[in-house]
Amino acid sequence: MAISFQKSFNKIREILTLSPAEELAKRLAPRFPEDFPLPEEFNDTGNWSADAFQKRLDHIQSFRSIQISALPTGLGQPQVEDLRGNIENFIGMTQVPTGIIGPVRVNGLYAKGDFLVPMATTEGALVASYHRGTRAAGQAGGITALCVSEGIQRAPGFVFTSIQEAGLFLIWLMDQVPAFEQITGQHTSHGKLEEIRPHLDGNQLTVIFDYQTGDAAGQNMVTICTQAICEYIISKSPIQPRYWFVESNLSGDKKATAISFSQVRGKKVTAEVHLPPAIVSKYLHSTPEKMMNYWKMSILNGIQSGSIGVNGHFANGLAAIFLATGQDIACVSEASVGTTRFDILPDGNLYACVTLPNLVLGTVGGGTRFPTQQECLDLMDCNGTGHSKKMAEIVAASILCGELSIIAALSSGDFTRAHQFYGRKKK
Repeated sequence: MAISFQKSFNKIREILTLSPAEELAKRLAPRFPEDFPLPEEFNDTGNWSADAFQKRLDHIQSFRSIQISALPTGLGQPQVEDLRGNIENFIGMTQVPTGIIGPVRVNGLYAKGDFLVPMATTEGALVASYHRGTRAAGQAGGITALCVSEGIQRAPGFVFTSIQEAGLFLIWLMDQVPAFEQITGQHTSHGKLEEIRPHLDGNQLTVIFDYQTGDAAGQNMVTICTQAICEYIISKSPIQPRYWFVESNLSGDKKATAISFSQVRGKKVTAEVHLPPAIVSKYLHSTPEKMMNYWKMSILNGIQSGSIGVNGHFANGLAAIFLATGQDIACVSEASVGTTRFDILPDGNLYACVTLPNLVLGTVGGGTRFPTQQECLDLMDCNGTGHSKKMAEIVAASILCGELSIIAALSSGDFTRAHQFYGRKKK
């Protein structure tokens, strides 16, 4: 899952502006409970009573000093006229139960602290599983997370009569990059054109335009900017294509693709944790050896199934967090492409790592502006501008917690029992 040299250089330069390298290393180091006590957690995952419900709300208020009002009541429906840009033919609101996991201890470049994470789902056992993973990770010092790259793409395609025409068009096009950057600035105050990548196939030229989109997920932003650039190209180019389209299906938008897996779409985040055997046994009811053996089998069979990336259930956690926080839920198709990796270290500890190269998410715009979604972002301390990289690291850490729990359950034989208890109506 490599990224280009220029993107790597830009990201390293950005990271080093945060603080010196020595300080960054300290920021990413584990914080163990004996030195940095974990916040009080709620241990009533299997309690569906009204009293437990109220205690959770009280816990949230004491943890984050925020008042949650729209989520518990299901109220906060916006005025119909305020829904322009989000829905057409409006008839009402669909409610999805929302639970909470954590606190998730994150030691990241942008996310540093203990965070509550909301998950909206109707799948019993899902929240309990992810919550179990947060408890194990917290006892091990938390999860180190690193947002290493970002970018959202549009890929317009141009068709010519011959390869010669396409090649001459490409030569002219590469000299226009400063003009493309200026056009981008005219259509967004948040986005930036970072690079373009041409793909020549005979008389067809596809150009991937790669943008930074700030704290917005950015799909609409890059579409509008690319449309304006293409209109400039058609008005100025000495060689005219026979026809063209603003998107040629090479960007990977809302699809699981190898090109996004090998590069980046949205935000690329990697996260890790080191788990001593005693913590694996106490909180996950398994052993490093059992979890390692299961992971090896799952990798082999994932490859045989033709999976792009191999993981336990990224899509489960991503869909639940995306629903809760107002993300474009269809982007789970690309966001769930990634890898889970396990190893047993020389000291006997279990090493666990996830890498998500396609986290398409934002903390402004889209569905993030609605009342319950705003409250869910507030729970994560990720509401508004300046928080998208922070949110990406928290999400990656949460996904790693889910991978720990499901692989532990499968390796120990608890998987079916957990679903029988949490996933059925019968008491």
